[in-house]
Amino acid sequence: MSLLHINRVRRRRLGAATAAAGLLATLLTAGPALASPDPGDGPTQKAKVSSGQQAEDRSAITSGEIPGVDEIVHSDNVEHLVNIPKGALKGTNTDISFQGKYAYAGNYDGFTIYDISDPKAPKTVSEVLCPGGQHDVSVSGDLLILSTDSSRSDNSCNSTSQSATVKESWEGIKIFDISDKRNPKYVAAVETACGSHTNTIVPERRNVYVYVSSYGPQAAYPDCQPPHDGISIVKVPRKAPENSRVIDFPVLFPGEGPDGGGNPGAPTNPGVSKTTGCHDITVLPSKDLAAGACMGDGILFSIKNPERPEIIDRVQDNVNFAFWHSATFNQGAKKIVFTDELGGGGSATCNAEVGPNRGANGIYDIVGKGDQRKLVFRSYFKIDRHQADSEVCVAHNGSLIPVKGRDLMVQAWYQGGVSVWDFTDSSKPQEIGFFERGPVRLDRVTTAGPWSSYYYNGHVYSNDIAKGLDVLKINDKRTNPAKRIRLDELNAQTQPDYFDDDHGRDD
Repeated sequence: MSLLHINRVRRRRLGAATAAAGLLATLLTAGPALASPDPGDGPTQKAKVSSGQQAEDRSAITSGEIPGVDEIVHSDNVEHLVNIPKGALKGTNTDISFQGKYAYAGNYDGFTIYDISDPKAPKTVSEVLCPGGQHDVSVSGDLLILSTDSSRSDNSCNSTSQSATVKESWEGIKIFDISDKRNPKYVAAVETACGSHTNTIVPERRNVYVYVSSYGPQAAYPDCQPPHDGISIVKVPRKAPENSRVIDFPVLFPGEGPDGGGNPGAPTNPGVSKTTGCHDITVLPSKDLAAGACMGDGILFSIKNPERPEIIDRVQDNVNFAFWHSATFNQGAKKIVFTDELGGGGSATCNAEVGPNRGANGIYDIVGKGDQRKLVFRSYFKIDRHQADSEVCVAHNGSLIPVKGRDLMVQAWYQGGVSVWDFTDSSKPQEIGFFERGPVRLDRVTTAGPWSSYYYNGHVYSNDIAKGLDVLKINDKRTNPAKRIRLDELNAQTQPDYFDDDHGRDD
């Protein structure tokens, strides 16, 4: 960080913190009638910040140690091109996928399709209103897969919140035909056990396999019973998506007892989530590998047969990891970056009290060959730009920046902003650029900032929970070679081989 000039603001590292303008959208209904956003699917109200903490944060703003309310700051090598505020969908913004000149951005109320052919001036093509949350999104060909992880009255886009204790309630994946970007069509739905918190696709010529991650079973939930130590696999025929169905529920953590064989969590491992399923899975089809971030466990597994995944290795970190959230392979599948969603994405954890290891990324080398491969821990990486006590900050979704011979990544940190970092040396990762906004407010802990930040065809696209879509450009000799790489499609959880002619083009 010492090489980075920061606009006006001197960053706080050892502080005492404790704890383009309005585009008209075409609103599309994906059901027989207009649905209304359901506030029951949004984030819960956050805790108040004490007057003493507020005073400390105001002092830090005055001295330039942290940015002011809504102030934008960034390193010299990161340029903020544009922000597109939310349109008709006012819920929480979530994940993003890409295809050609289009970006597909999830939102608790549905999803938005943007035309990003001009990254400096993205245009809203359509908005699909279909409340349900959290709406992780993946695309393949003419199909869009949307995850619903909130219990609904039915599978329509006019559904309302309904308790998971009711047998008729619905959660799972919705499938849309996106061949007409201005008029996406809702074509199918598949109910999955405990819903679909996230989805990861393994595309093939005739079918799209969808790995559905979900968790949180309870005996009172008819369709979400413990133990829930696996994932749902949904097979989606490209030419007949209406015939999509669950084909298997492989158990990833076999074991005796009502909770299965995953991490038992507290009291055995205090401060660690009990594994009752997976939060997110990343696949690397070119290597027949997948990495699972599964609450209290990290796993490496083979997907040579996408219908029959097999575990290769499993790791835990019962000292510093609270909730294994997501995973990213490096190019060549020699490393995995696992993220920790400390505080569940609802707490101010980027401060001196929490420290540099808890809530950090964990970098693991993959050593050995074949079924004997092992995950070996090398280091932690966490942004050292401390945030205000009112700012929810957590390691979240990111992607590789494709540069041969280097391991570079862009990553969202909620109100910690967007981090550009280098983990070429697994033991000595370092941040090389950033973009962030100051706190939304100082009196209450708020959830805002980038949910997902991905590098796609020369630019970074960041879906800000509260502010809308941001487009960034990185100007740095270390990342500039990536600007020559062009993809036809990117789902960050379905990692391409960037230097394989079948997946990317080095122009």
